Amino acid sequence: MVNSLLGLSGGDVLALINSLFFILGGIAVFMVGMNMMGASLETAAGKSMRRLMGKATKNRFLGVGTGAAVTAIVNSSAATTVMIVGFVNVGLMTLAQAASVIMGANIGTTISAFIMALSAAGGMEFSVAAVFALLAFIGFVLTLVGKNDKIKRIGNIFEGVGLIFVGLNVMSNAVSDLMEGNVGEVVASMFIALGNGKASLSWEIPVLFILGALLTAAMQSSAALTAIVISLAAKGLISMQMAMCIILGANVGTCLTSLISSMGASVNARRAAMVHLLFNVAGCFIFIWPVAFAGNYIAKFLSSFISDTEWQIAIFHMVFNLITTALLLPFVSVLVKLACLIVPDKKGAESTDEYERLDKRLLKTPAIAVGQVRKELVQMGGFAFENYKRALDMLLTLDLTQKEDFAETEKHINDYNSFISSFLVKLSLLELGETDEKKVSSFYHVASDFERIGDYAENIVEYAEKLAVDKFDFSEHAKAEILDMDGHLTNLYGYVTKVFADIDLSLIDKVENEERLTDETCEKMQQAHLRRMNEGRCNAEVGAVYLQLAINMERIGDHMHNIANSVKTYHSETKNI
Repeated sequence: MVNSLLGLSGGDVLALINSLFFILGGIAVFMVGMNMMGASLETAAGKSMRRLMGKATKNRFLGVGTGAAVTAIVNSSAATTVMIVGFVNVGLMTLAQAASVIMGANIGTTISAFIMALSAAGGMEFSVAAVFALLAFIGFVLTLVGKNDKIKRIGNIFEGVGLIFVGLNVMSNAVSDLMEGNVGEVVASMFIALGNGKASLSWEIPVLFILGALLTAAMQSSAALTAIVISLAAKGLISMQMAMCIILGANVGTCLTSLISSMGASVNARRAAMVHLLFNVAGCFIFIWPVAFAGNYIAKFLSSFISDTEWQIAIFHMVFNLITTALLLPFVSVLVKLACLIVPDKKGAESTDEYERLDKRLLKTPAIAVGQVRKELVQMGGFAFENYKRALDMLLTLDLTQKEDFAETEKHINDYNSFISSFLVKLSLLELGETDEKKVSSFYHVASDFERIGDYAENIVEYAEKLAVDKFDFSEHAKAEILDMDGHLTNLYGYVTKVFADIDLSLIDKVENEERLTDETCEKMQQAHLRRMNEGRCNAEVGAVYLQLAINMERIGDHMHNIANSVKTYHSETKNI
C-alpha cells in the first residue's frame, strides 16, 4: 500500500489532495445546512416543542415519541441529549423520564440517514440534489427579500435543506473522483487491505467500531460520519458489513457531546448523560455479534428487497435503534439504577441556589428556556413579596430579629436579578420566534419591577429601624390603615402572579381594581395623617415615616401592575400555551 502511494505521479497526488479537500468542504456545507435547518425548525416549532416536552413526563412511551420528534426537528441526537441534560439539571425532567426521551432521540436521528439516501436518488437524467440546490437558492432569496421573520425563517429552512443535499453531492462526487485512474487503484487497495467485505471481518471489526466512535466524537456529529459512510459504500469502497460496524461505533461516539455537556452539572444531569452512554453501549453490544458473524447474510437479506446501498444503510440504522429501544425500554429503571451506581451522590456538592436552575444548556432550546425564565421570575417575585411582608411585620411590631433573614433574601433577590438579566442577554442573541422575542423583552422589565419591590421593602426596614431607635410607634388607627393597604397589595400580588405565571388575562380586571384601590387607600392614608396632625394627635417624625410608607406601598402596587400588564404585549399570540 505504501509502495502504491509512493508510485503516484505529481498529478495523481494533486488529484488525491483535490478530492480530499472537496470531501472536507462537502462535510462543512452539510453541517452548516444541518445546523441552519435544525435551528430554524426549532424556532418555528417552539410552541410545539414546549407541548412535546410536557407530554414526555406522562409515560415512557410518550417520552420515546417526544425524543424522536424533537430529534427529527433539530436533526441531532447529541443536541437533544444536551437539552435533556439541561432539563434534568434544572428539575424540568426526572432521570427516568429523561431515559425514555434519550431512547427516542436515537430513533429520531435515523432521519438523517434517509435524507442522505434520498440525495443519491435519480440517475443522470434527473438529480434530486439539483432540485434541492435550487431550493437552497430560493431560500437564500427569501431571506434577502422577506419582509417579516416568518418568511425569513422559511427561507432559512429551505436554504438549510438545500445545503444538506449540496454538501452530500459534493462529497459523493469527490469520492467518485477518488476512484478514477491511478488514485482510484491506490484508494481501492487501501480499503481492500482493511477488508472490503469479500470475506468475513475479524480483527477489522473492533478497528472499524473504534474508528466510528472516534470520528463521531471528533466531529460531534454521527450524521456527518453517516454521510461519509454512505458515500464510500455507494462507490463500493467499503462493504455493507464494514458500514454497519462504523455506524455502531458512531452511536457510541455521539455520547461524548452529552458527557461533556454534563460536566459541572448536577448529579442527576451527569446520570442522564451516563444513561445515554449505557443505552448506546448496550445496543452496540447486542448488535455487534450478529454483524460480526452474520454481517454478509444481513447485507444479502437487505439487498434482497432493496438494491441501493444507501437505503440499506439507512434501514439498518433505523432497525438497529428501533430494536435496541424495544429491548431496553422495559429496563429503564435498571439503566437508571446502574447510572446512579456509576455516578454516586456527593454530599455538599450540589448547589442550592434557585437561580442556577437557569442552566446555560437550556439555551440549546430557546423556546424552553423562555418558559423557564418565566418560572424563575415567579420565584424571584415570591422572594420580593416575602421580604416586603417581613419588612412590614418588623415595622408594625418593631421586632428586628428578622433583619438578618431579610438581608440574606435581599441579596438573593439582587443575585436573581443579575443572573436572570445576564441569561436574558444570551437568550436575546439567539434565533427566537416573534412571540418569544416579545417575552424576552418584557422579562427584562419584569425582573426590574420585582427588584424594585425588594428595594421598597428595604426602605420599610429602614423606617422600622428609625422608629425602634427613637422608641416611637404608630397609633392603632394608623396600623389599621396600613393593614388595609397591605390587604390590597396581598390581593394584587395573588392576581398578578396568576396572570404572569399562567399567561392568563382573565384576572386583569381584578388587577386593575386592586391597583386602583391601592391608589385610593394611599390618598386616604395621607388625608388621615393630615387630620391627625391638625388635631395634634400625631408626632411629626412618626407622621413623616407614615407618609413615606404609604407612598412606598403604593409604588409596590404600581410595579405589580406593570408586571401584569407586561403579559398584554404577547398574550394574543400565546393563548393556551
